[in-house]
Amino acid sequence: MRNILITVMMLIVVALLFTSIINDGSTGVRRNIATHGTRANADITALQP
Repeated sequence: MRNILITVMMLIVVALLFTSIINDGSTGVRRNIATHGTRANADITALQP
């Protein structure tokens, strides 16, 4: 029973860490990747042959 409880608590902690680090609205990794991708697309589009 104790092992199941520890496993469930660890899964909850991992889920909370994921939502706070990766999925955070304005400062999360996902937002940073989207911002840098948009900036890279604009830079590539602005290149002239």
